[in-house]
Amino acid sequence: MKRTEQISKLNDSNVEWDVIIIGGGASGLGTAVDAATRGYKTILFEANDFAKATSSRSTKLVHGGVRYLAQGDVSLVKEALRERGLLERNASHLAKKQSFVIPIYKWFDGPFYTIGLKLYDMLSKKLSLGKSVHINKEKTIEQLPTIKKEKLRGGVVYYDGQFDDSRLAVNLAQTAVENGATVINHIKVTDLLKDNTGKIIGVKVKDALYGNEYNVKGKAIFNATGVFTNDILNMNDPNHKKTVVPSQGIHLVLDKSFLPGDSALMIPKTSDGRVLFAVPWHNRIVVGTTDILVEHPSLEPRALEQEIEFVLSTASQYLTKKPTRKDVLTVFAGQRPLAAPEKEGESTKEVSRSHKIMVSNTGLISIIGGKWTTYRQMAEDFINKAIQINKIPNKPCKTENLSIHGNIPAEKVDRTNHLYIYGADIPEILKLQQENSEYAEKIHPNHDYTKAEIIWAIRTEMAEKVEDILARRVRLLFIDARAAIDCAETVAKIMAKELGHDNQWIEKEVNEFRDLAKGYLLVDY
Repeated sequence: MKRTEQISKLNDSNVEWDVIIIGGGASGLGTAVDAATRGYKTILFEANDFAKATSSRSTKLVHGGVRYLAQGDVSLVKEALRERGLLERNASHLAKKQSFVIPIYKWFDGPFYTIGLKLYDMLSKKLSLGKSVHINKEKTIEQLPTIKKEKLRGGVVYYDGQFDDSRLAVNLAQTAVENGATVINHIKVTDLLKDNTGKIIGVKVKDALYGNEYNVKGKAIFNATGVFTNDILNMNDPNHKKTVVPSQGIHLVLDKSFLPGDSALMIPKTSDGRVLFAVPWHNRIVVGTTDILVEHPSLEPRALEQEIEFVLSTASQYLTKKPTRKDVLTVFAGQRPLAAPEKEGESTKEVSRSHKIMVSNTGLISIIGGKWTTYRQMAEDFINKAIQINKIPNKPCKTENLSIHGNIPAEKVDRTNHLYIYGADIPEILKLQQENSEYAEKIHPNHDYTKAEIIWAIRTEMAEKVEDILARRVRLLFIDARAAIDCAETVAKIMAKELGHDNQWIEKEVNEFRDLAKGYLLVDY
């Protein structure tokens, strides 16, 4: 997957694509895979890097949504549980079964959550990951060694999925390319092309890295820009009604010592009625999340002080080792693209998490809402809508049993090896290390990531900037922001040598990344 090869396909402006997708997050990349595997001539444009915004900032869960079940949204839960099972099968190197424990402190909570989670199990049918069970106090402490023991009565264990979001995004991009799609990052849609009747016939794009502009014609134009959906809708029609509201959620990343073991902690009802998770991820603990409506979408949202305090204080109520600001290795914020509430002032808890597809008068097809777990179903529905309105010929969906790039049988995934996220590509990375001993060196003494992974990301995963690598290819920014800052120059030098950039590029990239990464720290660097 080389960017130069992909972008060369734009040189002929007379080519008409069947499918043009704007946005390279979960829904956009899923749509590219769906369209390409059906046989449509497909191209995707991402203004920044794949999964740069919302799709790299999730809670790292593939789940039906226990709280949606509590809200009575059974159809959404059923759909998500089915998709959870498919993802674990189609991308076993990235998605796995994760045990969760709900600690019980009031006697009636035990039967209440046990019965509710038995229903959760039933809804997942043959794609169930395991049976929910009630456990006693001793077993609860065994699974959650640092849980608050005072008044603890026991716990309820249930199973959901856990994954690496931006790694899945990269693998979806690779899968799309392998099936004939063209996908390009760092290329921005600057305008929509229309015929003399006002119907959309293509897009105008600009290469954000090198400045070249292209007109690209197509039959079906898909707006999969998440929290930035309104921007494309404004481009299409300046008078359109606001359809998306961003809801912000944050996560604090802590050392594993705050919750040793393999189980995740789930608090089903916090002081403000939300759910709190503490989930093991890449030998760290991800704690979150919040749910706050924000006025404007942002590529780099910042955690609000009230959110940080909420997560720290709630975690401290349940953990014997109480986290403080200085314990936070990374804080990251993400914004969910929720369908705007029907009524003014309605809270995000009342806004459905299911996805919606809209068709504008000009023929632009937009998708809003949804979540990573249901990305495949969202993509199928998105393409089916274009078929329904006669934009493209009818061809059957083929993604339900499609193996995603890197997929290997679950029993062959060795999660003690940090390279496990590469799945079937592991031998190629090891080969790089054997061919050049320098590539076997670590990029940071406290982390296992090697220079070979940087070379791999540049040559096969379309990484063009230091941030692309440290945030979304090796995830260091999301597990240890200080370490990411420390090795930014090392990564920049490797990239410059590989891509033919000069010292001025290195300096600019390092400064840009360090400024960005400081926003992921709670204590000054």
